[in-house]
Amino acid sequence: MTREPVYVEVLIRADLDTVWRLTQEPAEHTRWDLRFSTITPTTPLPSGGSRFVYERRMPLHTIRGTGTSLGERERPDGTRTSALRFTTADRLSPLGDGRGYWRYIPTEHGVRFVTGYTYEPGWGAFIDRLFMRRLIGWMTAFSFERLRIWAETGVVPERWPAASVLWFWKPGRPRASRALRVAPNRRVMDDAPATLDRLEAP
Repeated sequence: MTREPVYVEVLIRADLDTVWRLTQEPAEHTRWDLRFSTITPTTPLPSGGSRFVYERRMPLHTIRGTGTSLGERERPDGTRTSALRFTTADRLSPLGDGRGYWRYIPTEHGVRFVTGYTYEPGWGAFIDRLFMRRLIGWMTAFSFERLRIWAETGVVPERWPAASVLWFWKPGRPRASRALRVAPNRRVMDDAPATLDRLEAP
């Protein structure tokens, strides 16, 4: 069965360099992205990217894995991209091997920040299809909202923990529902940059 890739898109009313910095610097990235607790670059790649190790801390366990990434800061059309591959040997991880991308698309109103990615289910196809892929998609959309608010207003992501989804009295809180969750052409991985195909395995 073909697994539906995760797709999330937000419009960030900030300049391209700001969005790039907040997403490409590991110490900044992990502040807004619920999917990671730490990201530590290790060695450079011949392609120009880098290897990294990551952690996702949970109350009773810390998931650890490795990955590779490659960014394109200068492209003829003025956009930027970042390609990613990741893996883990941790049997408690809901995500196994995966691959994906970010696209940074400047517009007159800001930056369209887009991700598409897919992965092998770590807990089996049934659980992934039942709820895990939806949860991962929600975490991505909520994280993108935290990033958007940070880039646009300066309000740091730490002000918006996951529990803030219940802070109904806060009109400016991150809301995953604001993000676009379906690709306009419904061909998520077809829009991946060419760098993803030549990116080294983790």
